[in-house]
Amino acid sequence: MTEATVVKNAGSHYMLSALPLWEPFPAILRGRTRLERSGSTNPVAVGDRVLCSMENGTADELHPAVIKEILPRSNYIIRKSTNLSRQSHVIAANVDQALIVATLFFPEVKLPFLDRLLVTCEVYGVRAVIVLNKADIHRDIAPEQVENFCRIYRDAGYEVLETSALSGEGIDALRQLCKGKTSIASGWSGVGKSSVIKALDPSLNPKTGSISSAHLQGRHTTSLYEMYPLSCGGFIIDTPGLRGFGLVDLEKEEIYKYFPEMLRISDGCRFSPCTHTHEPGCAVKAAVDEGIVSAERYNSYLGMLEDDSKFRL
Repeated sequence: MTEATVVKNAGSHYMLSALPLWEPFPAILRGRTRLERSGSTNPVAVGDRVLCSMENGTADELHPAVIKEILPRSNYIIRKSTNLSRQSHVIAANVDQALIVATLFFPEVKLPFLDRLLVTCEVYGVRAVIVLNKADIHRDIAPEQVENFCRIYRDAGYEVLETSALSGEGIDALRQLCKGKTSIASGWSGVGKSSVIKALDPSLNPKTGSISSAHLQGRHTTSLYEMYPLSCGGFIIDTPGLRGFGLVDLEKEEIYKYFPEMLRISDGCRFSPCTHTHEPGCAVKAAVDEGIVSAERYNSYLGMLEDDSKFRL
């Protein structure tokens, strides 16, 4: 048996590599292992460490390796697979950090979507960094909105990097952040995830695409989940652009715990437990009124309480 990491997921076929060595080889998944993880649309995700068998110790397209076992995950990022489905979809596993790529315009940022993704990172123990792409364009159009966006998320406790895949702004800092780590790039369709990856390492060639002029929304340009080695050291996972993000395995009473700025002050509430919606003496509501907790983040929290089935934005 050989231990390897899943570096590409193409439906029922996979590519594995014995990281940190980058020597990808093909693999397939047998039915029993697939059924054991039937609660997810993808029993194996990019980043998973697996045990596999190979004929004569090698694998090729005619004789792919067979995945026998998925090893325990240190963490993962998961979402509801569709609006009505009870199944979930694991985006990636065993990552050091998530690079949440966002844009204020072209396409317009959807804060409830961004906040759901951040909450999921908090739930499953993945460090999140917000990468504000096209920052140079945004500052030319609406500098106050750029400042407000960065303030909201930095005050919440997140690192926000202002970058431009086109001009190269902030890319050196992002490259240093990724050095020696396994990162995943995720975000709303059209925000430029693949362009940011290519700026990080020009030798890579992830698919890039344009914005739909009719709706100013991103077109899906990445259809596969795929890991790439970075020349600076480390690995990065490119993912398809998302249009919605549903929370999985999270009780409504727990949601506030995954808003760091709300958790920090929740001990000051008069009542426990407190939903932070209507109770007198609520420290969170008072912090919103005082501007300590942003109204935008608080509204995202209320939306998650109201009805998680309406997660497609």
